Amino acid sequence: MDKIRGEIIDIIEWLDDSRDTIVWRFPRYDNEIKMGAKLIVRESQVAVFVNEGSIADAFTPGTYTLETQNVPILSTLKGWKYGFHSPFKAEVYFINTRQFTDLKWGTQNPVIVRDPEFGAVRLRAFGAFSARVVDASKLLTELVGTDPQFRTEEVQEYLRQITVSRLGTALAAARIPLLDLAAHQDTIGLTLAGTLSEDLADIGIEIPKLVIENISVPPEVEEALDKRSQMGIVGDLDRYTQFQTANAIEDAANNPGGGAGEGFGLGLGMAAGQRLITGATGGQGAAPAAGGAAVPPPLPTEEQWFVGVGSERQGPFDRAALASRLTPTTLVWRAGMAQWAQAQQVPELADVLRSVPPPLPPQPGSATAPSAQD
Repeated sequence: MDKIRGEIIDIIEWLDDSRDTIVWRFPRYDNEIKMGAKLIVRESQVAVFVNEGSIADAFTPGTYTLETQNVPILSTLKGWKYGFHSPFKAEVYFINTRQFTDLKWGTQNPVIVRDPEFGAVRLRAFGAFSARVVDASKLLTELVGTDPQFRTEEVQEYLRQITVSRLGTALAAARIPLLDLAAHQDTIGLTLAGTLSEDLADIGIEIPKLVIENISVPPEVEEALDKRSQMGIVGDLDRYTQFQTANAIEDAANNPGGGAGEGFGLGLGMAAGQRLITGATGGQGAAPAAGGAAVPPPLPTEEQWFVGVGSERQGPFDRAALASRLTPTTLVWRAGMAQWAQAQQVPELADVLRSVPPPLPPQPGSATAPSAQD
């Protein structure tokens, strides 16, 4: 049946519905093609005749009648003269020259590049690219061979490996800082596509378009960049710390957890107050308040007094407690005095002595009370 069908069918064509076939060999019984057969080559196709393992003729898009004048190289190889018509044996390969756009690439291992700001950085990238046959003869010779149906999956891994191998060189040659790579992905993709097309010229394939969808760094580097961005947004770190501390105090105050929350809030409050004072004055004391009003200095410490009663020393007493134990002749002393002195001889105790009540008068009936006769 194949032999009979080969004698009847005299139209050689290829209607591709696979979307991933690059090369397809036309099936004929015993590879025998009749003279006068019709060859139909559609747009984005090239038909190549192979005679006894050698490329004989190639046909671009169009309709051809296979006569001796239309296959000059094959006619010379067969030795047909004077228009002699007879069947001939040859293989016909249809090569798809359209762009294949469903090709993906990505780095399995990170590519190490030197960044001017961060030093050595590991980068990962992935994207897509398109491939197209530009030289059918080289493709048949170098890749296809005698494969009756050459598909994109047979060459995709090879193209991906070449792409990844060139990625590091392209990134290094671009000399673009890490933080600016996203803005130059299109430029890097175009440069990389041109470099790959030069590498693949020997097998008749070019890369018209290469898209870099994403360039990423390891997770730990992303976290460091995020923190750096946060610091840049915050600006003044001291003010940010004060703000965070104030929020923590508010949260602790709203927490009904009991003593732990209260202690935490008190500790944060004391730390925040110290931070505010130290940060605003540079560690030199109280800071000026808003509007230029001065903040009062700390309250002075209370004076401590000692009194001498007989041969005993009593104290220390503050001024309020001292008043109840003081008479003009009471011996007193405090830090800074050279020796003991009577209270009436100490100027700063004058106001205290004025508040000391005089001695009580003698009561009637006592030994010292005056009689009626007196």
